[in-house]
Amino acid sequence: MSGAFVFIDRSQFPENVRRDLLQSLTERAINHKFHYDSYKQATKWLALHEAYSPARTDPDCGRIYNSAFRSLLGTDLPARLEVIGAGCGGGQKEARLLEILHRADREVHYTAADASVPLVLTARCAAEEFLDQRNCRAVVCDLAKAEDLAVSLGELDEDVVRVVTLFGVIPNFEPSLLLSRIARVLRPKDFLLMSANLSVGPDYFAGVRAVQSQYDNELTREWLLTFLLDVGFERSDGDLRFSIETDTHQFCRITANFHLNESREVLVFGESIRFMPGERIRVFFSYRHTPSTVRSVLAEQKISILEHWENSAGDEGVFLCRRIGR
Repeated sequence: MSGAFVFIDRSQFPENVRRDLLQSLTERAINHKFHYDSYKQATKWLALHEAYSPARTDPDCGRIYNSAFRSLLGTDLPARLEVIGAGCGGGQKEARLLEILHRADREVHYTAADASVPLVLTARCAAEEFLDQRNCRAVVCDLAKAEDLAVSLGELDEDVVRVVTLFGVIPNFEPSLLLSRIARVLRPKDFLLMSANLSVGPDYFAGVRAVQSQYDNELTREWLLTFLLDVGFERSDGDLRFSIETDTHQFCRITANFHLNESREVLVFGESIRFMPGERIRVFFSYRHTPSTVRSVLAEQKISILEHWENSAGDEGVFLCRRIGR
């Protein structure tokens, strides 16, 4: 097959994307999905990921992902299963999982799901080496807003075990919002494999501060500014500043705000939105967790951690989980 069939969930239909974009700009808080929209943005993010993600720069991260995948194989995993890459990004980690499952003679169906068409197609291509194209499904959807996420991600028959992956996803969502939706997808016999960016050391806040350079760098700035420039801002309108915030649960996140020092009027979908000097736009945030905070947000959704692994640097964790009851 020379092409690819892509399922577009209604959450990413033009009228809904228009609504979400206008809401982002009006509320001065940008929905993260708009940073991956275009091929230009996806390319910049993939380059950033290669340069700064521990999963790409730290060989020990490969060890913990491989350990998690092999531990999954050691469970009551049947011969036929579905892997769902929720927020798959470029799909490198899912491709490694598919390779291990393929070598273990498992029959696998794979769904690559993300809000970005370029990233979904990139993930699909990464998977094709290890499974038949007919067993690979590409889904473009907003994980936070799809009306029926289970249907969008693909309902197979009740006998098929699903392995849902959330690799590199939870930092960019309010944790309870995303995990409550994922919990509704999981059945008791399904598995959740997720990763979390961790704070380093015993002092939570100090540990987050220690990794701030992974975000406050030129590649990240250029990637984030791409959205603002594309909707009509100029570089001279303000500057991007990174800081550490705590939310209502006292979880820490690194946030990037664009502080305006000039007025700017942008025209989006025929609507004019005016920004004034002194305003700030929250462009991005990324949560840093500890194994304890991950356990607490999962427990709220009745999801139990079976095993977890951390790299030697202590800044990346992988968690193998299951839903408790319904």
